Amino acid sequence: MNHPLHQFHYCPRCGSATFAEHNEKAKKCARCGFIYYFNSSAAVVAVIVNDRGEILVARRAKEPAKGSLDLPGGFIDLHETAEEAVIREIREESGLTVLNPRYLFSIPNIYLYSDFEVHTVDLFFRCKVNDFNGLRADDDVAELLFIPREGIRPAEFGLTSIRKGIEKILQIVI
Repeated sequence: MNHPLHQFHYCPRCGSATFAEHNEKAKKCARCGFIYYFNSSAAVVAVIVNDRGEILVARRAKEPAKGSLDLPGGFIDLHETAEEAVIREIREESGLTVLNPRYLFSIPNIYLYSDFEVHTVDLFFRCKVNDFNGLRADDDVAELLFIPREGIRPAEFGLTSIRKGIEKILQIVI
């Protein structure tokens, strides 16, 4: 397996090419001594269930895993809490207003973006909404649909962490 910083060739502080592996999660510049630790990015995932017990599922409009199933969510922006991020992401992707998101669990992931491996920790939240009026696929979502729990097939979800999350969700009462 490649070092998580294998695509970084120059020191981000001084620009030197003497930027080499320091340990399993960092590189160090031999010229200025700067050590850069590569930490996970945070992302949120929403689990939304309607009154019939069906789970809101998205179809991905973009790569990675374009066309596969997904759960709504995305990256946490700078200066944003995970709860704020899941509320924002759901509004952007579905038009829905999330009330009182409740943390469920997390799963580490590697998200391939523009041929760059983004190491993430995906935080899953149970999200309630008042109503589904105005539900619409938007942003990076091609389609939104409700699927009964018994109709959910983890293999149809294109991202590894979401597939693992779906497997966990199907084992718990939400």
